[in-house]
Amino acid sequence: MIGRILGTLLDKTPPQILVDCSGVGYEVDVPMSTLYTLPAVGQTVTLLTHLSIREDAHQLFGFATAQEREAFRALIKISGVGARIALAVLSGLSVNELAQAIAARDPARLTRVPGIGKKTAERLLLELRGKLGPDLGRPAGSITTPGHADVLQALLTLGYSEREATAAVGKLPADCGVDDGIRQALKLLAKA
Repeated sequence: MIGRILGTLLDKTPPQILVDCSGVGYEVDVPMSTLYTLPAVGQTVTLLTHLSIREDAHQLFGFATAQEREAFRALIKISGVGARIALAVLSGLSVNELAQAIAARDPARLTRVPGIGKKTAERLLLELRGKLGPDLGRPAGSITTPGHADVLQALLTLGYSEREATAAVGKLPADCGVDDGIRQALKLLAKA
């Protein structure tokens, strides 16, 4: 398994780049989020990678961060979601935005990604719930427990904006239950 690649960046042709490692050129598919962070052609680049071996192809995928690679691996484990759709998701949403969409159970945010329809978005929400890791893409002070995710969803359903709901949930104590969390969050939102 190739887990990391270090070499000279020879070419950028989205979504693929070419990296020279001691005279061997590796074609690496990357999401747009990684492509934007790459140095200029001719500079040294280091990427975390995922190697996919199929009957008809060996494909190498590169990522700027461990969180991107973890999200990619979680996405490709879902039935009906291949590497191209996973790259599209990570190109259209940051890992943080993906984690927030999953926590908020927001299919509309996922359907904005080209190639993701309503059914695929709902499957992603169902399959990825709780699988992106506790800290993957989560800003400090936001959702810290499964109960907080339920409180956030309740506030979004009541019509509060994501920013308002996330701010209120971030102020809740870690040990509060869903019912108590909703009450406390509503009090916080009423004072704002």
